[in-house]
Amino acid sequence: MTSVDEPPAAGGRPRDAARTRAEILDVATREFARAGYDGARVDEIAARTRTTKRMIYYYFGGKEQLFRAVLERVYGELRDAGQRLDLGRLEPEAAVRHLAGLVFDHLERRPDVVRLVTIENIHEARHVTAARRSGRIGSPAPAALGRVLEAGQRAGRFRADVDAVDLHAMISSFCFFRVANRHTFDALYGRDLMAPARREHYRALLGDMVVAHLTARPADEGP
Repeated sequence: MTSVDEPPAAGGRPRDAARTRAEILDVATREFARAGYDGARVDEIAARTRTTKRMIYYYFGGKEQLFRAVLERVYGELRDAGQRLDLGRLEPEAAVRHLAGLVFDHLERRPDVVRLVTIENIHEARHVTAARRSGRIGSPAPAALGRVLEAGQRAGRFRADVDAVDLHAMISSFCFFRVANRHTFDALYGRDLMAPARREHYRALLGDMVVAHLTARPADEGP
């Protein structure tokens, strides 16, 4: 018997609400990334799932709420991955390299996330702002990054004038650029930033940049 909150699927079969929502979000993620917010259609998302337009509105309320739910999930994935890491056994330099590599790997695997964030910036972060106000999206700087940074600063290994948000911006900007600008960079400079043969070079380069910045003497201290 289905509950009031979980209407039956076509044919009267019980509906698994969590599975249905996840399927809708999977398809919506691909469709919004492909067509953008304005170009995506709820009808098309419904056609690509085992549900109906009516059910999408039932679970999410509308197109805007569905896009917000997609963003909440993609922003939460990386944060949750960082929180699950056990970095206590690593030295601060190795730990921050590991976290930078996590972002590098994640955005390489998920170019749809890069496209969705680009689309949301076109809309001036309207949906992310609403999600933050409602508490559905947390701090943009992963908590694990802040813990590693603080550990390195307490040990005197990292400079004290860097915070987790700046460090997050440094890491994510390199990883984001590599995916978002792949084609234009290749067209202008003849170098594919996503070429498998250079992957480890760029991954190591990111770690080197981050560690060099964290261990450099601040400019205002002089030579």
